[in-house]
Amino acid sequence: MKKRMQKLFSLALVVSMTAALAGCGSSSSSTSASSAAPAADTTAAAETTAAAAETTAAAAETTTEAAADTSADEGKTLNIQCWNTEFQSRITDHYPGYEKVDDTHGKIGDVDVVWTITPSDDNAYQNNLDSILPDNANADPDSRVDIFLVEADYALKYMNADPAVAMSMDELGITSDDLSKQYQYTKDIVTDSNGEQRGISWQACSAGLIYNREAAKEVLGTDDPDEVQGMLDSWDKFADVAKKMKDAGYTMCSVNDTYRVYSNNVSGPWVQDGKVVVDDNIKKWVDDSKALADAGEENTYELWGDDWAKGKYPDGKVFCYFGPAWFFNFSLSADDASSIAANGGWGFITGPQSFYWGGTWICAAEGTDNPTLVKDIMLKMCTDDDIMTEIAQKDSDCVNNSAVLEKLASDDSGNLAILGGQNPYSMLAAGAEKVDMSNISDYDQGCNEEFQTAMKGYFDGSYATYDDALAAFNTAITEKYPELTTD
Repeated sequence: MKKRMQKLFSLALVVSMTAALAGCGSSSSSTSASSAAPAADTTAAAETTAAAAETTAAAAETTTEAAADTSADEGKTLNIQCWNTEFQSRITDHYPGYEKVDDTHGKIGDVDVVWTITPSDDNAYQNNLDSILPDNANADPDSRVDIFLVEADYALKYMNADPAVAMSMDELGITSDDLSKQYQYTKDIVTDSNGEQRGISWQACSAGLIYNREAAKEVLGTDDPDEVQGMLDSWDKFADVAKKMKDAGYTMCSVNDTYRVYSNNVSGPWVQDGKVVVDDNIKKWVDDSKALADAGEENTYELWGDDWAKGKYPDGKVFCYFGPAWFFNFSLSADDASSIAANGGWGFITGPQSFYWGGTWICAAEGTDNPTLVKDIMLKMCTDDDIMTEIAQKDSDCVNNSAVLEKLASDDSGNLAILGGQNPYSMLAAGAEKVDMSNISDYDQGCNEEFQTAMKGYFDGSYATYDDALAAFNTAITEKYPELTTD
């Protein structure tokens, strides 16, 4: 540790120069206001992008020089572990000086970047991390993990690992001033039991109800976000609208679309004193969803499945989805000209309850031999105003920077064509301030997934009663986590 810290401080000047000159990197095409949707006023966005572009060449050159300089003292290979290509696309499009070699390799100066992508299915990604992180410092230098990513549902598992597997911000030399514009919940979720923050995110994932504007006009008489919100600001009103949608030939949504809204508004964590506890609000999701599904007003399609995805198109006749800003970019097929998104056909409101969903946190692996480069990536991608503005505008993302969101919300630079020119950033910023992480646990991913799987059987009729489905959940969760008990 002492040797690593000496190395960090000796290279601080290089990093300081790099951060000072950081600008916007080149970007590939995306699904934001530059897409084929009905045009929003993008003049301010264009001016902002043009101004930021003036520093791009200098920033990229400085980053490349920094990587070259540090490579003499640090590793020759930067190994990044992740479960999908989201972070890879952000680095490729926005980190100054990054050069793509192929789908799993890149270059930053003289440093080779290697991407290892292990999907999350069947817990494979976490199993992979669990097998390599504890002994990472003893691995061959070219094979050591330098960066790994975590999600909200299991972040604490890696923040509280003993021995530690993620470096703290203090160890990396990232200060509270560096993080001053970030939303508190995004820091809380990667803070260990001793108060040390061990990860950082470029995203703030407050979420809302994404509604089909044409369906709203047809059934509700308006697609104006303020008016639609007034019709959907409680679960009772949601049920009233669901009946109207069914009568008009629409399905409201899938039962699984609403799950995160309920599960983010619970009174206690999934696991309490080693026992799995089904919160009253999650039981309310079951009761509400069962009633809507039995009435044919919601479907029971699996998230991300082919049937679920039909609602992204006009003929799918689905009124809404629920999600954060990453949902706009990754889940609505805006690159397909026939989709609702590509034609600016969605609107965005808070809906019955405020909630958040997901997010990706960057962690520096204990044992990394590239701490200076890792720190630079963290600072540029997660604290640089210009780069974060570019991510928001080009990727329709909600960035973890209150100042940037305030600017985007204040003028047309935050208008998103996917939302018919609506500016969602004031709502997203307000939602990010409300996120409460006090009820998270190390077991959230497994509990959420197994509970939804079991309840689908109840909604579909495979289980005759809720108690039968609950028994199936209890069996599944204790098999996954033998150390836990259930009722």
